[in-house]
Amino acid sequence: MDLTKAMMISAAGMQVQSTRMKVISENLANADSISTRPGGDPYRRKVLSFANELDKKAETNLVRVKRITTDSSPFGLEFDPGNPAAGPQGYVKLPNVNSLIEVSDMREAQRTYEANLTVIESVKAMMARTIDLLR
Repeated sequence: MDLTKAMMISAAGMQVQSTRMKVISENLANADSISTRPGGDPYRRKVLSFANELDKKAETNLVRVKRITTDSSPFGLEFDPGNPAAGPQGYVKLPNVNSLIEVSDMREAQRTYEANLTVIESVKAMMARTIDLLR
């Protein structure tokens, strides 16, 4: 494999994981966000979809963010009739964000980002060594 292609693949992976970390951060920041109107829906978790995309110039497949969608899993309910966001039965809808899952996803995204960075550093070292050998 061409070393520049390896760097492009890793850079694309880093970009996708960076976007993933931003989405996870948004989910965590809104994990306690409820509606401002009675019976309204709270924050809905966002999820990322990946896709392989052919880079015709480099003649290689790169990973890209396909789309960012919302998670359709049900909201939690909490009985709190005094809350302004409570519905007619006194239940408040809670966001469908599970902080434990989000933190685990964040750790995975971070490690994947670091792995791609390590590949880029290795490729740079290999290129530098090759240049030294040619001198």
